[in-house]
Amino acid sequence: MPRRTCSASLLLLLLSACATMEPSPGEPEAPSPRFANLQRAALYPWTDDGQCVVREASNEWPILAERCFHALDRDRVRFRDVTKRCAVAYADAAAPAVVALCIFAAPEIVVGAVVVVGAVVVAAAIQEGIDAYQRNASREHAKPKPQTRPSSEQEPVANRDPAPRGLGRDYLPPVTSDPTERPECRPVPVPHAGGNDPHNACADLIPQNSFPGWDVLVNGKQFDALVLVTRTLWDIKTDNFDKHNPHSQKFFIKVKLPELQREARLAKECGYDFVVGVRSEAHKAALSLADRSLKVVVMDWC
Repeated sequence: MPRRTCSASLLLLLLSACATMEPSPGEPEAPSPRFANLQRAALYPWTDDGQCVVREASNEWPILAERCFHALDRDRVRFRDVTKRCAVAYADAAAPAVVALCIFAAPEIVVGAVVVVGAVVVAAAIQEGIDAYQRNASREHAKPKPQTRPSSEQEPVANRDPAPRGLGRDYLPPVTSDPTERPECRPVPVPHAGGNDPHNACADLIPQNSFPGWDVLVNGKQFDALVLVTRTLWDIKTDNFDKHNPHSQKFFIKVKLPELQREARLAKECGYDFVVGVRSEAHKAALSLADRSLKVVVMDWC
């Protein structure tokens, strides 16, 4: 399949404009976060042909950016702290790399913050991921819509709760059948995101984990684990937090805190507790200081 060449500056402008536009009634629904990440990553040059991006594309962009930053061809990329949000990192001895990652990991696209030198050839693995998503989306749209049934007629579980788009067909049905529970709050075990075996192994060992070997989809978010007996959803962080200097630690907390707060809110909306698992007391203390409402546990099992 031929690769596609594009102007990074033009695509950045287009994506930035699209990101601020609200869809009008009748317009197609927004693409999945995975597809959006692949599109965004297609703007940049990668030294591993996009393999890391494809592996991490189901995560939020800041997580993908952190995990794949090592594979970015930084010889061809220039970073500008347009918003000045990353200025706090300049005092650090490793400031250039820390600030570059801070700029690159920003959830929103800021025009002029990341500039690519020369034309971008979309990495083969990323292009294949985009093409696969578009093929699956076309097949979904081509499927006939199921006929509505009277409310008194019970539908099979498979019809009530199809696999979330983009997660494939390898999934289990919802683990609860309470008819009063909102459909989006019914936990659905789904395959681990993949690409990070130590992280997944750590999640599987969570005490009383109801579905080791699986993530759990609740309220539109894929959580690392679910403990049904206590109705607790987990997000685990296996970063070696202690190896970073204080400025870098503050940066990583700042980048990841908004997503953790969003996960806690989504869990609470569906009546679940939410716990963050970390590997050190220092990481726990930093998160607890940033947001005292978060429940943080040091994972002594991994």
